[in-house]
Amino acid sequence: MTELLLELKGITVKFGGFKALDDLDLILKAGELRAVIGPNGAGKTTFLDVITGKVRPDEGDVLFKGKSILKQREHRIARLGIGRKFQSPRVFEKLSVFDNLALAAAWPKKPMPLLLESTKRAETERINQLMSIVNLQTKSNVLAGSLSHGQKQWLEISMLVAQKPDLLLVDEPVAGLTDEETDLTADLLKSLAGENTVLVIDHDMDFIRRLNSPISVLHQGHVLCEGDMKTIQTDRRVIEVYLGQPEQEIL
Repeated sequence: MTELLLELKGITVKFGGFKALDDLDLILKAGELRAVIGPNGAGKTTFLDVITGKVRPDEGDVLFKGKSILKQREHRIARLGIGRKFQSPRVFEKLSVFDNLALAAAWPKKPMPLLLESTKRAETERINQLMSIVNLQTKSNVLAGSLSHGQKQWLEISMLVAQKPDLLLVDEPVAGLTDEETDLTADLLKSLAGENTVLVIDHDMDFIRRLNSPISVLHQGHVLCEGDMKTIQTDRRVIEVYLGQPEQEIL
């Protein structure tokens, strides 16, 4: 039986009189690739904020590897093995691609060792492997600030992987990308699943379809429907909720 990695149980988050999340339940298995979709206001960002400890729910519990993490601070949750990629790429633009990955892969995360010690051979091999995965091996000495938007997204994803989290939370990774970059990003995330557990939030229907993964639809702060793309597109509740909206808005 596949191990449960993450479980959200009855999560409710209130901002004033508004419920951003309403009795939300979700289970994520180790090694799984999961897509989460929904229109603006469905609670997707708050959902990630709860998992990472940025927002504490009014009700419910979050279990990671079978243990509650509700009382943990953000940095402690990150150290437990939950990594998050935000919508806009966050890389060190004045450092090279290699040095960005060296900082991400280095351990322990203390300022002086990071600044003074040379990269160990094993770390160098790991960095080269990561650059190869995201097709940046020819950009090793290039400053991150000169990369295209898509390449910055790939660099940040590889920096996240370099930290070896058990769970990767990836928020809208293809916003602003070309069609080719979008396809490559989908293929990248698919390749990471299995060895990693990956949860992806996005609106792009073609991208979600290319992931070919289970999908959770959020609506008004709770999970409305779960299943593959065919199940989602033919579900009566999803059709009723999004009736009259363009297909692109649905996903």
